[in-house]
Order: sequence, then C-alpha cells, then structure tokens
Amino acid sequence: MAILNDILIIIALSLLVFFVFSRLKITTIAGFILTGIFAGPYGFGLVRSVEDVRKLAELGVILLLFTIGIEFSMKKFFQAKKLVLLGGILQVSLTTLICFMAARLFGQPGGRSLFIGFIVSLSSTAIVFKILQERSEVDSPHGVITIGILIFQDVVVIAMLLLSPLLVTTSGGIGKPLFVILLRGGIIIFLVIASARWLVPKMLYLVARTRSRELFLLSVILICLGITWLTSSQGLSLALGAFLAGLTLSGSEYKHQALGNIIPFRDVFTSFFFISVGMLVDIGYVVRHPVLVLSVFIGVLILKSLIAGGVTAVLGAPMRTSLLAGIALCQIGEFSFILLRNGLDHTILSTNIYNLFLAVSLLTMLATPLLMSLSPALAQSVLRLPIPGRLKDGLYHIPPAGAPVKKDHLIIIGYGINGRNVATAARESGIPYAIIEMNPDVVIQEQKKGEHILYGDATYETVLGKAGVKTARVVIVAINDPAATQRITAEVRHMNEDVYLIVRTRYIKEMEMLEKLGADEVIPEEYETSVEIFARVLDQYDIPKASIEQLVTKVRSGGYEMFRSLSDGPSSSRMEHTRGKRGRP
Repeated sequence: MAILNDILIIIALSLLVFFVFSRLKITTIAGFILTGIFAGPYGFGLVRSVEDVRKLAELGVILLLFTIGIEFSMKKFFQAKKLVLLGGILQVSLTTLICFMAARLFGQPGGRSLFIGFIVSLSSTAIVFKILQERSEVDSPHGVITIGILIFQDVVVIAMLLLSPLLVTTSGGIGKPLFVILLRGGIIIFLVIASARWLVPKMLYLVARTRSRELFLLSVILICLGITWLTSSQGLSLALGAFLAGLTLSGSEYKHQALGNIIPFRDVFTSFFFISVGMLVDIGYVVRHPVLVLSVFIGVLILKSLIAGGVTAVLGAPMRTSLLAGIALCQIGEFSFILLRNGLDHTILSTNIYNLFLAVSLLTMLATPLLMSLSPALAQSVLRLPIPGRLKDGLYHIPPAGAPVKKDHLIIIGYGINGRNVATAARESGIPYAIIEMNPDVVIQEQKKGEHILYGDATYETVLGKAGVKTARVVIVAINDPAATQRITAEVRHMNEDVYLIVRTRYIKEMEMLEKLGADEVIPEEYETSVEIFARVLDQYDIPKASIEQLVTKVRSGGYEMFRSLSDGPSSSRMEHTRGKRGRP
C-alpha cells in the first residue's frame, strides 16, 4: 500500500506542477523533475518508498531506449551523414575534450574527467525537438542541423554507456579489462543481430497470425526485457540492452505495431524516471554552493553554444543559422541523467559532483525555452556588428550560378516542396525565375542540373540583390522559419515597393504581421487545408465541380475572409487598400 500511496501523491503533484508549467510554457520534463524535488527526501518528504520509485524509473529507462532502438533507421542515419556524422562527431568530441581538460585542471581522475565530458556533451532531444515543432522550425536551416547533431548524440550515448565500466575509479584506476568488456559486448551484439534476422521475425509472425493484441504485446515485452536481462547479466548496462532489443524490431514489418503498443507504457514509466531524478537533487547542496552551481551553469551554456555554433559554421552555414543552432544545443539533456545515475551507481562520480551536474542539468533545461525564444533577436543584434561578410554569409564555397534573369522575373526563396513545385510550374510556363536556397548540398545538385539557383541567406540585402529583387515582378517566400520569413518580407518590400510579394506561412496568427510588413498575399497552410477538406466534402454531396471551383476561388480571392471572420482575424480590406496605394493589381 505504501507504493500505491506514493504513486497517488506523485500523480496529484504532477498535475499541479504541469498546470503551472503549461501556463508558463515550460517543458514537461522540467515539471517531472521539479515534482520529484518537491516530493523527494530533499524536498517535503512526501514520498517514502524512494527505492520503489527508482525501480519504476529503471523500467522507464528500459522502455525509452527500447523505443529509440525500434525507431532507429540506419538508412536515415547515413542519408544525413554530413550533418549527423561530421556535425555530431565534432560537437561531441570537442565538448568532451574541453570538459575533460577542465576537469583534469581541477584535479579529477582521468576516467571521471572523461565521464564528465560525456555528460556535458549531450543535449536534450525531447526539449529542443518539441520547441522546434512548436515554432515550425523543424525544416528550417538551423532546425535541420540541430536535429542532425541530436540524432548523433542519441546514438553515441549507447557507446558511452558501453564504455562506462572502463571508467570505474576508486583512486583513478581502471575497472574491468577492455578485452573482457569488448568481448562480452561483441557476443551480445552478434546474438542480437542473429535474433533480428532469424528468430524475432518468425516469432512475431506466428504471434500476429493469432490476431491477439494481448499476445502480441506480451511478446514485445518479452523481447524487450529478455534481451535487456541478457546484457545486464553479462555486466553491460540495462540501457544498452534495451536499445539492442529495440534494434531487433527496427527492420521488422511489425515495428509500428510494437511501437504503438509500447509508447503508452513508455510515457508513464519514463515520467517516473525524471521524477526519480528530481528526488535525488540535493537542494541543500545548491544552497551551500550557489556560486559554484551558477558558474558551472553559465559556463556550460556558453561552452556548448560556442562549440555547437562553431561546428554549424564549419558545416558551411551562415552566421545567423550557426547562432540559432548553437543556442538550441546549449543545454545538458535527458540522456545525461541516465549517465549520471550510471556514474553514481558504478562509483565513477562522487556524490558532490553528481549533485553539481544534476542541478546544472536541470537549470540548463529550464533555461532552454527562454533562450531559444530570444535567439532570433540575439542573432540579429550580433549581425549588426562589423563582422566580415564572408563569416556572415557562411564558409561553404559554392560556385556562382549562371547569371540570374535581371528583369520582370520570379524569385523563389526556399527550395523545399513548395519551392520546387513553383519552379516546375514556372519552367513549364516559360516564366523566367531565380531561386535562393540555404542548403549548400541542394544548391550544388541543382546547379549541376542547370537551375538558376543561388546559395545564400535571403535575409541579407546583398543576396536578394544578387537574385535581382529590384527588377523582379513577383517574389515568393516559402521557407520554414517564421522569424526569417518576417525579416525577408520586410527586406524585399524595402528594396522594391512594386514587386508582388507572396508569402507562405503555417499558422493563421502570423498573417497580420506579414501583411503589415508588406506582403501582398499571405497563404496560410491552415486555411488551405480547410479549403481542400471543404472541397472534398462538397464533392461527396454531389455538388457540381464547377460550383466547387467557383466557391474555392471566391474564398481565396477574398483573402480567406470566410474563415478569418470566424477567428476575429484581420480583414482583407487593409491589404486591398495597400495594394491600391502601391498601384499593384
């Protein structure tokens, strides 16, 4: 009954904390950790069965790594090899090396110093990816680079866990022999690969034929816990075993069904993991060492931002993209908590160092949403400094494209799906056009095909000038970066008052601002989706296609007024009035 009482207290307290955090727009992971702080022995002492909560937390770690193993794709990993491998290797290696040297300067043993480097090098995939999704920046230049580096970190943490037993120190010595660790690891990996190829698919096929959801779920859990137990029995970590168990399903046609069954359990038990982490945060340690905690906190933010930003610049990105990516990766992530627990359990870390980095990790995660919201303004301020243009524009050398059309042409900013479709339509219609794109690989590939595509950041006047914006008839902005979209809109309108400016956005709330900045038409994906759905509904009611097309045209030509009035959005009359003043159709 004691554990049931504790679970009830944890859930009730979690609801209260989450309600407050949702109002403040703070990540839920931080809410879990703070719940643990309040309920744990260093807080109000509401939870008595701390060890039972820890056991639930271990199950959460197992399920978390298991689902990551299922979702892992070697194909996607190597498709993004430049961002994932080069960017990830540089970021993790440099961060680990600098932290290792700093720890050695403060008298820490070699194994412990390297382990501290591992901890600091990892960032939070959960927090950063969620923020990028909310800001519609997953496909933006800095979003793509950030996620590429995070993917590498999620993979390399497995190697870190495998190496952890080698770093066990009492007086600076090494633990188990390297040969024994590698031999055991190699045998386990071979057995997992063999199981993934021959045993698991046949087993799940037989289970799936029964069409029993319960039997399928139990089979998936058996695979997860069985392989995890096998690895742990050989002295390897539970997390490594769980990841390998997931890999046995990653290439199977049953992976999606397995993932759907496990995710609800993962979410529940993973919450207990973060709560258990919070229970271990010694508030007294933070109170006794505020200067040390604050110093390390600020140092981690600066160090990780500089390294991640520098790595992004090495990959060829402009300075603005490098700054945004650097700030996005400045925190210590959730997998570092797994390493911290592993380090404490294996005596790699002392209690004081554990408490220090636990507190610092929590602070960096809490600071991330605020820092990422401020990063566009910070990047803009930095770009106003007298910095050489070569650094601002990016270090990636790309041969110039053929001379773009200089008069009465179309400029397409962003060569994603929408940009490609517009370029194809323009080419088929014989309309001269030029493209501006920030992905250097795409630019080189398309230049080889003969496209009029330029590499550069369209927020810069020089890049827009190179594309001939002052003599263009139409400019289309089709990128996935809301802040950059607003800057480009203002810059285009500043350079050419008469150009017809069409801007694509994802959300309704961005329409009014873009119109004020000078866009002639703002096409929101939310409205377009509504139009397409409504058209298909009318078709099912046997409304003539001519009538449907007439209604769709009316909705679009009216600036989506039919929908905008429902959400108290700005009317299109202001935009029409502005067009009339500029003398455009």
